[in-house]
Amino acid sequence: MNKKIRVAIRKVPVGIIGSGNIGTDLLKKISRSKYLDCTAFIGRNVRSPGMQIAASMGVNVSSESISYIEKNPNLCRIIFDATSAKAHQMHAEILKDLSIKTIDLTPAKVGLMCVPSVNIEDCLNAWNVNVITCGGQASIPIANAIGLVHPNPEYIEVVSTIASRSAGKATRQNLDEYIHTTEAGISYFSGAKNVKAILNLNPADPCIDMQTTVFAKVKNPNITKLKFVLDEIILKIKSYVPEYNLILGPVLDNDRIVVMVKVKGLGDYLPSYAGNLDIINCAAVAMAEKWAEKWV
Repeated sequence: MNKKIRVAIRKVPVGIIGSGNIGTDLLKKISRSKYLDCTAFIGRNVRSPGMQIAASMGVNVSSESISYIEKNPNLCRIIFDATSAKAHQMHAEILKDLSIKTIDLTPAKVGLMCVPSVNIEDCLNAWNVNVITCGGQASIPIANAIGLVHPNPEYIEVVSTIASRSAGKATRQNLDEYIHTTEAGISYFSGAKNVKAILNLNPADPCIDMQTTVFAKVKNPNITKLKFVLDEIILKIKSYVPEYNLILGPVLDNDRIVVMVKVKGLGDYLPSYAGNLDIINCAAVAMAEKWAEKWV
């Protein structure tokens, strides 16, 4: 009689720098990963809610920021940077010198831009990958599909709306960087030279779910073919962001293609309206797990 033999997977140690909304939600997601083990949660205030949650989970916490990693370079093989674009500019070189793989969740645009449903294989050999922005992760797969079906789109505009309560301090401080990095990602993955990204922080109570609308102007729109390509790519996204859902389109409105998606969160840290946390954090975890699969 054959018996199934269970082989325990040795998890890859990872660290998180940044103890705000993104970092804390990311910590909860990593705790469920079969490939990753968070061994350090790093911020600037051990009394912050995120630090207290990490400590309650038995994770090493430190208020020394990047200095803690410099003192303990063998503690982590991957670092998630959930601080700010300005801070990551400094962290990136330090982590590269320490030979630590880095996933940048800020709009610093230092490393290779990564959208798992589109180019995860291309990122395997990178030392630093940038998961762009929440709006970028929601819209770029759609923009990429539009560009595949209609090479060199004339214009793409992306409007993302998120609940104001889900936008932390770093997100608010980095709004200019958010716009520039999102637009760079849309252009890079779609081939469109003329792009625009808009982010709305909606203060409505009860809080709204994250919603992203993509408008595109192309020559000879082919809605049937685009729908086929979109259906495939949405299945890929849902494999790591389960509540990513198409709610409109693709449709042709006058001379523009319109596609709208909604993203709900899993409620790991903030309630389910914070889909903006889920889409960028799930992308980051997907990238880290892809690295880890090669190592374990």
